[in-house]
Amino acid sequence: MNVLLLGSGGREHALAWKIAQSPLLEKLYIAPGNAGTASVGTNLPISATDFEEVKKAVLQYQISMVVVGPEDPLVKGVHDFFLNDADLKKIPVIGPQKYAATLEGSKEFAKNFMIRHNIPTAKHFTVTAENLQAGFDFLSKQTAPYVLKADGLAAGKGVLILNDFEEAKKELQQMLDGKFGAASKTVVLEECLKGIEMSVFVLTDGEGYVILPEAKDYKRIGEHDTGLNTGGMGAVSPVPFADKALMDRVEKEIIKPTVEGLKKDGIPYCGFIFFGLMNDNGTPKVIEYNVRMGDPETEVVIPRIKSDLLQLFVAAANKTLSNEKIEINPFTATTVMAVSGGYPEAYEKGKTISFDEEFTDSIVFHAGTKLENGEVKTSGGRVLAVTSLGENKNAALQKSYKNIAKIHFDKMYYRRDIGADLDK
Repeated sequence: MNVLLLGSGGREHALAWKIAQSPLLEKLYIAPGNAGTASVGTNLPISATDFEEVKKAVLQYQISMVVVGPEDPLVKGVHDFFLNDADLKKIPVIGPQKYAATLEGSKEFAKNFMIRHNIPTAKHFTVTAENLQAGFDFLSKQTAPYVLKADGLAAGKGVLILNDFEEAKKELQQMLDGKFGAASKTVVLEECLKGIEMSVFVLTDGEGYVILPEAKDYKRIGEHDTGLNTGGMGAVSPVPFADKALMDRVEKEIIKPTVEGLKKDGIPYCGFIFFGLMNDNGTPKVIEYNVRMGDPETEVVIPRIKSDLLQLFVAAANKTLSNEKIEINPFTATTVMAVSGGYPEAYEKGKTISFDEEFTDSIVFHAGTKLENGEVKTSGGRVLAVTSLGENKNAALQKSYKNIAKIHFDKMYYRRDIGADLDK
């Protein structure tokens, strides 16, 4: 079968790398892809949100399945576009329809869904310009830190966690005034959950599901979790504190009620669900839903899956996922992200990337790269993810750090403490 994968980041390179290993695959196309995906499939110079151009490619290359990597085309309704087109409606799309994607596209929608289905989460209050004073009142009853979330998508930057009450009030006003554009015209305030974060992923067809390996990612730019939030500076899988008891609770109290809640609400769902969780001494609570895989978590989750990922996608499309078992590699995977100097604020693109040698004990997933006259150049803030497998976390990290030191581009930066907190 011919498969089209939409997206251009590290998540998409990891998915492409895995799909390319399937005996079910004939040809893999990635739109738009990056310098890394070009090594496992054929890149197409098409935006993932240009649905008319996507349609042309699907018909031209006789695509029999579309896999959607990022959230943007899902929230904009790519799955619905296929269902409503006579030429495309029989082609399965792995990724939820627009209404289901509101689980990620609107924090308020997600919160109301969790409350309706008794899924544990933080207390919250929704604020617009009309009830600003009530928002201040809610904040005054919380203890620091104060959590402010833009309701809509803000490219991973719409969450503020502030320690000062007056600053929180000021930032709330600025968010409502358009600090994050239309995404923050509505703001969700939350109580701050205490504990340690982790990410859990499932692939579901709306009936059955398979649970993928869990992961922990590192969002802050600086070591010891300091500085600004980023899209992610590294990740580890499995998560040492995610023992069987915790994961059983996650499945019983969060995963099952979510899949069953979608069904009860009459919301069809075919694709990934990402549960951003807080583990408070063995009690898991949902921080957020995403309707796709995380990045850089995908770069540690996918290499641990032994099963044929494309076969699982086919089962999801056919609603037979409950018949499938997923086989997981017991080894630990770690990824360390090389980023552009200045990221997550202003940074330069077009830097030439060089490698001292080929790596045999790590996989380099490209996140923000492009091919230009035969050279690999930087094209984003997060540039490369160096993923390694080892018998334990430290063995895997040793390989990732050894190999990231062999990569060079001007002003390259990476964190040297990924996974260090898991030793405590």
